Amino acid sequence: MKFMPVQQVKSPRSLFRSHQALPRDAPRVRTHAAIASAPLTMASAPKEFGLVAGVVAASWMVHHGFMGVKVMQARKKYKVDYPALYATTENCPDAQARKAFNCVQRGHQNSLENQPIFLALLVTAGLKHPITAATAGAIYLVGRVMYMQGYSTGDPDKRMRGSILYAGLFTLVGIVCKWGFQAATALLSK
Repeated sequence: MKFMPVQQVKSPRSLFRSHQALPRDAPRVRTHAAIASAPLTMASAPKEFGLVAGVVAASWMVHHGFMGVKVMQARKKYKVDYPALYATTENCPDAQARKAFNCVQRGHQNSLENQPIFLALLVTAGLKHPITAATAGAIYLVGRVMYMQGYSTGDPDKRMRGSILYAGLFTLVGIVCKWGFQAATALLSK
C-alpha cells in the first residue's frame, strides 16, 4: 500500500473518502483510524537491563528508606519537629544538637539533590552497557551509604568516607559521554 505525502492532500475531507471510489493503483492516504490501529514498535533493552532496574529499586531503598529513617531518628533525638527542614536557634537551642541534626538532614538532602541525575545516567548508561552500569550504580549507592554514615556523626568532614561514590558516578558519566560522542561523530560523518 502506498501513502500520499501530506502536501498532496487537497482537503481534510479527502482523507475520509471511501477507498472503493479510487482506482486500484491510486495512492492511499493513512487515516486516523489506520494510524490508531497500526502495531506499535517496542523499544528493547539488553537482557541484562534487569540488573539496572534492581539498582534503581535499591536507590529508592537507600535514599528514601535508609536515609529517611536516619532523618526521622535525628528529629526524635534532637527534638526538631515538622515542618522545620533544618534546626535553628528557635527550634533547637542546643548548638551541638543543632549541628548534629543539620548534618544528618544535609546528608540526606545532598543525596536527594543528586538522585535524579544519578538515575538518568544509570538508565542511559544501562541501555548500552547494563552490567557495567549496574556495577557502577551499586558502587555509587555504597558510597552514598558511607557518605550518610560519616555525615551523621555530626562532623561534616567525615562525609568524605563516601568518596567512593564518585568512582561509580564518573563511570556512568563516562559511558554516557562516550556513547553520545560516538553518536555525534557517526551523525557528522554522514
